[in-house]
Amino acid sequence: MAVQIEELAEKQGAGQTQAKAPERELIDDCVHCGFCLPTCPTYQNWGEEMDSPRGRIDLMRGIRSGNTALTATVVGHFDKCLGCMACVTACPSGVKYDVLIEETRGFIERNYQRGAYDRFTRGMIFSLFPYPRRLKAMLAFLMVYVFTGARWLVHAVRLTRLLPARLRNLEELLPPLSGHQLVATLPERVPAEGQQRGRVSLVAGCVQRVFFPGVNEATLRVLSAEGIEVLVPPGQGCCGALSMHAGRDHESLDFARALISRLERDAVDFVLINAAGCGSHLKDYGRLLVADPLFADRARAFSAKVRDINEYLADLPPRAKRHPLNLKIAMHDACHLAHAQRIRSQPRALLAAIPGVELLEIPDSEQCCGSAGIYNLVQPGSADQIGNRKVDNVLSTGADLLASANPGCTLQIRKILRDRGGKALRAAHPIEILDASIRGTSLT
Repeated sequence: MAVQIEELAEKQGAGQTQAKAPERELIDDCVHCGFCLPTCPTYQNWGEEMDSPRGRIDLMRGIRSGNTALTATVVGHFDKCLGCMACVTACPSGVKYDVLIEETRGFIERNYQRGAYDRFTRGMIFSLFPYPRRLKAMLAFLMVYVFTGARWLVHAVRLTRLLPARLRNLEELLPPLSGHQLVATLPERVPAEGQQRGRVSLVAGCVQRVFFPGVNEATLRVLSAEGIEVLVPPGQGCCGALSMHAGRDHESLDFARALISRLERDAVDFVLINAAGCGSHLKDYGRLLVADPLFADRARAFSAKVRDINEYLADLPPRAKRHPLNLKIAMHDACHLAHAQRIRSQPRALLAAIPGVELLEIPDSEQCCGSAGIYNLVQPGSADQIGNRKVDNVLSTGADLLASANPGCTLQIRKILRDRGGKALRAAHPIEILDASIRGTSLT
């Protein structure tokens, strides 16, 4: 469905900055130098100018001027963008492509009518993934599906081939399941061991909390061992990252306001997060809520306290003893850790300090794996192309273990490995590896 842009480009409301067309000033920062092209995963896929950052910026300029309508083709070029921010790192002109693609997607979601199937799948995703309780209920169903043998049978007779690509990819991304995931809970407070050196809050996340509870548990143990008291405020919900990256900005900002209101009640030194995509979004609350008279100052103060767990621990002189782990570990750079937050050296420093660890660099390490929030669910073909390049590079290292600081990345890389015949490669969050070293246990 085509939409004329001239009158829509001027729509703005108080506190509704995401409703407008992309900022002209930010668009004009692009000088079309082309440094972004080799860093862009979708340009690598197809060599299509409109599927590169500068090509998409050209489309944004047309939308802003009213010369480009929101057709299915135009919207498709924006949908194919991962939002990986590799172009932001590469750009010598400092173009804020992250802000541009975010504003453009918000504009599209308000002013473009998607097809019925697209609306259905996106509605399903956003009715589940930002809600931990709903995810927990889905987990119970999935455990029946797996442990009764139904999943084995479905795959044995290749019934998944009958599913649409998006639903098939969702099924194939299913992580290993255990009873622990179903019963895992987090304490509201974990005291520091020995002399207390700090007090922090932990954002528990959504997918991380339900499907990767061991990451949060390892985070609490490591912080406690390092002399940090940790609060895990109950009742916290989604941070809004997935929604914002998909253009659902009103929904995202409602999540942000609720999370700020819940976490700001506690007097802490820092607010910690152990999922890269969530962390970059939390640090952006101050910008996103700048036009909200009730939350602008609160959001700015909140964002100033946010730290990624790797970032926080790298700045903290180690206290707990590290026991040897005789492992060759390949470090995967999650896009929203390396590009959005510019955190690269910190997880490497933490892992390299563990006796016995040989840290390996993945070729083209900062290239996306294809997960990118909900990207591998709504653009499964492109995600697989990108993921296969990543897995080729990971396997070339000969590593025993993959370190990944984002749950979506871990799911995507594991899925691609299974597609290749079940080739095994263990994966763990850096904080899980550090926890195993401090406890003197092996990674299972």
